[in-house]
Amino acid sequence: MQRILRVTSLLVISSAAIASIGMLGETAKAQRAPANAPANQTRYHHDIFVTSDNCIACHSNTIDERGNDVSIGYAWRASMMANSARDPYWHAAVRRETMDHPQLKSAIEDKCATCHMPMARYTAKAAGGFGEVLSHIAAQTGAPAGAGALPLTPLAMDGVSCTTCHQIKSDNFGTELSFDGGFEIAKPAANDQRIIVGKYDIDAGRTSVMRSASGYEPARSDILQKSELCATCHTLFTQSYDSSGQPGAVLPEQVPYLEWRHSSYAETKSCQSCHMPKVAGQAQIASVLGEGRSDVSEHIFLGGNAFMMRIFAAHRDALGVPATRDELEKAAKRTEQHLATDAANLTITQMALADGVLSFRVNVRNLAGHKLPTAYPSRRAWLHVSVFDPAGREVFSSGSPRPDGSIEGNDNDADGATFEPHYDIITSGEQVQIYEPVMATAEGAVTTGLLRGARYVKDNRILPDGFDKAIAPDDVAVRGAATADSTFVAGGDSVGYRISADPSAGDWRIEARLYYQSIGYRWAQNLKDYDAAEPKRFVSMYDEHAARSHLLLARTSGSIRGESRPIPE
Repeated sequence: MQRILRVTSLLVISSAAIASIGMLGETAKAQRAPANAPANQTRYHHDIFVTSDNCIACHSNTIDERGNDVSIGYAWRASMMANSARDPYWHAAVRRETMDHPQLKSAIEDKCATCHMPMARYTAKAAGGFGEVLSHIAAQTGAPAGAGALPLTPLAMDGVSCTTCHQIKSDNFGTELSFDGGFEIAKPAANDQRIIVGKYDIDAGRTSVMRSASGYEPARSDILQKSELCATCHTLFTQSYDSSGQPGAVLPEQVPYLEWRHSSYAETKSCQSCHMPKVAGQAQIASVLGEGRSDVSEHIFLGGNAFMMRIFAAHRDALGVPATRDELEKAAKRTEQHLATDAANLTITQMALADGVLSFRVNVRNLAGHKLPTAYPSRRAWLHVSVFDPAGREVFSSGSPRPDGSIEGNDNDADGATFEPHYDIITSGEQVQIYEPVMATAEGAVTTGLLRGARYVKDNRILPDGFDKAIAPDDVAVRGAATADSTFVAGGDSVGYRISADPSAGDWRIEARLYYQSIGYRWAQNLKDYDAAEPKRFVSMYDEHAARSHLLLARTSGSIRGESRPIPE
């Protein structure tokens, strides 16, 4: 109940009352930049945060013991963390929600700024204000509504920056109060010196250099290695509203931390283990007086959004992305490699060809420590299964991806009011096994609007090892037909296929692929109904790059020999 009250309070209040919301941490009033400061100014300082260019100067141009570039700053600035405030899909989604719920505009922006623009939002809250989104975007892009830079725009557009995570304290870690961006920023030391934490002990000389260069004093802490740090923003609940604007149920919008906590990975691996892999051997973490360190975590933040990284690369100037195109391309390739090797694998079993029916099962194994896919509900994975006869002709296909980002045979891509159910057995090419969450409104209509989403009518995302769907808490529960599927279990799913096949002599070949999209076709296309700059811009970008929106996570093949039989008279 405590969580529900807290989340509700963020979205049912009026814009005039937002300033009275409880602050995330301390109440020190930030010093603001001059009103005429340019939106892209560098070396932005005040009493809580600084922009990343204060850190990148020393924490880049570093190498490991084999001579590989392991620059923290350059890797970070090409990540989704660095560009959380520049994400054009997020821009479009925020605009959509404010158009759907204009009476909640200020509250929506404050909520969304909490984790996408954390430094600016925290600073505004500490000064008695609230987080903004659309005005900072306009100021950064030079849109007419943004004439004149806003004082906090440099902090806002720096995304999830260095001095956010490295100043968080662990007092509320793992509790409901830490979720929904409930991170707490540590207070200064007794001498008013701000502390920045890391995993290493720093000697007096290097401490003096860092204090002089950045204004922060380094201190050793292990909190950056804890999954609970990631959980503060990657555990998000949203308040739903019905068609009359009345608040309803609270939806677990994204809860990968809670999925992980209900899996066996909670005992063996942290979020950082997979998403911030460690450098082999020793590596420098600073180019100034740098020395070899063991267990250095790469700041690449491997995730599931290579598609957006490629949009950043193609539209770098328009989106104000500081990373180079080469850095973004490298980040996209690292993400694709991660997804192709560490996400899932496939096998084909129980192949049989008899009485004019070819049958087999495709088994999907989840290698991740949470549901696959996880996080934002626009994500989906699906099986593309093809069968070829002995002459090499494709005689069956289910789930073929299309160049526009849609999936052949998917009901939801064809009609946004419907959705593809979960299957145990597939008998037609019009049936597709899609692993996804599907939201519905309080009235039961399928929706991609976050604040209209009151519940999930389908959630068959592939479960991680150790996940017991029978006792899973409501926030991470399986929804829909998968709840009764005995082959949909911890660690994976098994899907049966039965298709008509003339048992001709020769080898029948089966090919199975598991594809993934970070932004499903319907989630992009539904934005076309909104006559505003941000949705229009993103839909244009999506359509331009849609052919590369799906990634191959795993593939396998198998064959079975058919024997010719006489045709009955």
